[in-house]
Amino acid sequence: MSSEDDFGIPEEKLGQGLAVVAETLFLLNLLVIPGLAFIILALLWFRLEKEAPPLARQHLRQATWVSFWGGLLIVVFSGIILLAGGLQSEWTWVALILYFTCIHSTLVLFGMYALIKALNGQVWRYPLIGPTVDGEKTPK
Repeated sequence: MSSEDDFGIPEEKLGQGLAVVAETLFLLNLLVIPGLAFIILALLWFRLEKEAPPLARQHLRQATWVSFWGGLLIVVFSGIILLAGGLQSEWTWVALILYFTCIHSTLVLFGMYALIKALNGQVWRYPLIGPTVDGEKTPK
């Protein structure tokens, strides 16, 4: 019989199953079901942010935060590129495709690494746009 907090992943550390689910949703948002996976991820974060074990809370926070800011960056900068170059310029499309490919691919690679960390029961912080990890010193 499975409980409400059983995510079908054997846990070596408390919260590891939920951490894996969070990072899987992050990748699903990027690759398979954008938007829907983000909504599920955000709902999980808002529902479990206080009661989730530290490992799961950290992965949920990272995946939700980076999904939001990564999506916002892609939309804003793509819009700026389109507005600056116009729809008719071939250089606009070169810049847009290059920008989108580089940012999107980087987020996918970081997401895969985060999933590996979650599967190993380890903490992970996305570089640059990831929020600080609990207990991590912030630069002054």
